[in-house]
Amino acid sequence: MFLKKYIPYYLKIRILLFLQKFKSATIFSTQNLKKEDSKVFIFLAANYSNLGDVAITYAQEKFIQNTLPNHKVVLISINKTIEGIVFAKSILNPSDCITTVGGGNFGDLYDQIETLRQLVIASFPNNKIISFPQTFDFSNSPKGKKSLAKAISVYSKHSNLSFFVREQQSFELMQRHFPKVKVFLTPDIVLSLDKSQPQITRNGVTLSLRADDEKLLTSEQNESLINWAKETFSNVSFYDTHINKGNLSEQQLDEELNKIWNQYKSSELVITDRLHGMIFSYITNTPCLVFLNNNHKISASYEWIKEQAPVILIKNFDLESINEAFESLNSSNTTAYKNLMEKYLPLKQQLLS
Repeated sequence: MFLKKYIPYYLKIRILLFLQKFKSATIFSTQNLKKEDSKVFIFLAANYSNLGDVAITYAQEKFIQNTLPNHKVVLISINKTIEGIVFAKSILNPSDCITTVGGGNFGDLYDQIETLRQLVIASFPNNKIISFPQTFDFSNSPKGKKSLAKAISVYSKHSNLSFFVREQQSFELMQRHFPKVKVFLTPDIVLSLDKSQPQITRNGVTLSLRADDEKLLTSEQNESLINWAKETFSNVSFYDTHINKGNLSEQQLDEELNKIWNQYKSSELVITDRLHGMIFSYITNTPCLVFLNNNHKISASYEWIKEQAPVILIKNFDLESINEAFESLNSSNTTAYKNLMEKYLPLKQQLLS
């Protein structure tokens, strides 16, 4: 036990993977899957309290089901990655497809998730693997450079890996650093959803604001924004995309997604500095004022929807800009949700190939 904290994470999970081969993966025994079934696996599926990540898993599953209706989609939760690898190998056939979840965990900030993704990709050298839309987020620190070198080594060895990214900047960085990997550009997979119907009577404003290391707004700006909301609306609600609940079932996670989508659909306005606060506003056709975070996720993803009101990105914080943006949303004639499915054609093609 004393030595545990000194064992690097990448080595620890390889030891666990080796030991898992001698155990039974009872958690998957109820899935009733056979080797001859056509299957698509979703590894690193979110089953924790970040509703942005939960929505990514949800949207990825729906997208695969709609694209490959005759395939069985198998969710492997991120906390069951080791057991899932051994289980998948026991029922895998050469035509089965492995996918890893999209999101913003491709880099050295969430290095344990990146290590698990590398383990998944290295574990299935003979199957098609598709990484759903990610953000390239390796820092220029010594740790970031070391992590990037490791990722390049692992991914470049796989002969049938397709890696999707969700912003132009990530696309260019992937092309530069991963010349041996097939790289494609599509929006965040949650933007493939349409949750605009049924409509709900709208009343008041909902604020979904960060309280973590990615936050760019200062505490003074945050307070000023809340005061503006209270002066402008009689009904002010706070509903973050990060909830303090754990160990939720797939059904409970779906319920939590529907709760926040209905909260947005019942709001006249959403104010957020979260990427999926912006995206949830778009897919529910809810007017939204979005503020930057400390990386390029929001500004780059906004490019996919900037021509499609009712979402406005405010790059420089001041009350005049906020008032002007709010007035612009109120005067906008654009009310119908616009489908972005054509942007996902490369992803469909890779699944079908």
